[in-house]
Amino acid sequence: MKENGLAPGLTTENIQKELHIVSGDTELEMMDICALDSANIFPEDWAMLASKIDEVRGKCDGVVVIHGTDTMAYTSSMLSFMLQNINIPVVITGSQLSMGNPIADAMENCRCAIHMAACGKPGVYVAFNRKVILGCRASKVRSTSFDAFDSINHPYCARISSLGMVLDDKAIPHKSGVYKLQNTFSDKVFMLKMFPGIHRTMLKSIYEQGYKGLYIEAYGLGGMPFLKHDFISSLGELVKNGMTVVVGTQCRFEGSNLSVYETGLKSLENGVMQAFDMTSEAALTKLMWVLGKTEEPDEIRDYFSVSLCGEVTIPQ
Repeated sequence: MKENGLAPGLTTENIQKELHIVSGDTELEMMDICALDSANIFPEDWAMLASKIDEVRGKCDGVVVIHGTDTMAYTSSMLSFMLQNINIPVVITGSQLSMGNPIADAMENCRCAIHMAACGKPGVYVAFNRKVILGCRASKVRSTSFDAFDSINHPYCARISSLGMVLDDKAIPHKSGVYKLQNTFSDKVFMLKMFPGIHRTMLKSIYEQGYKGLYIEAYGLGGMPFLKHDFISSLGELVKNGMTVVVGTQCRFEGSNLSVYETGLKSLENGVMQAFDMTSEAALTKLMWVLGKTEEPDEIRDYFSVSLCGEVTIPQ
């Protein structure tokens, strides 16, 4: 505890000293990249982290990233896109209590992460509370519990129990192409949550501030207003002016489907794209990543019509 509250404080040496207890026969090498409260993470930090992982991937069997929990799901989602098809496991973990606390969850989470990183299953994952989650499906769902993260609309990739670590191969996407570091991004992306009373003039303000992409957490299956305040037509104007608009749901589980109700069909007619069952973290970071590669509308739609790393289930 520091004067102004909890803050990062453990050194690389402190952490390595503790981790030898849970690493077993796994040989560990440590690298200190930065010490930040994860609320201070920005997209440029993701690009730097992806680059560091790319540098070491040929020198190790797996990578564990120790990260603050507040933005860990955003980091794991973006790394899933930046490092897609990487040939080693990359496992992000953290804890609700500091490693120095005798009742902390830190050591158990690190144990899970280390053994997942050594398992030989390439991909990006989150390890937390004896569960391994696909990185682009992780979301923080509790603020103080040790069971802070859940896998959204996707099975766990592995669990730890008295039987050891049991992998679910069906939950782990197979490599679908050649690996290449792809850590460019656009920070001109805005996320908006619908609420009763929201006014469409906000959309004009977002556009005038130079944003290129907009992700909307809509109601239920993707509902938005179109009667008293025709929010949907205003979105159509943004699309005509070159902005990419992706619509998902505020609901944590089961995803959106704009093809069911009138409001959703109107949205599709106005050119928005669907997030389907993506997490908000994955939808936002995918939009940042895609707009970092192209601003061509047809190419953007192509990227959002496929699952790149297991982040979305596209209805057939």
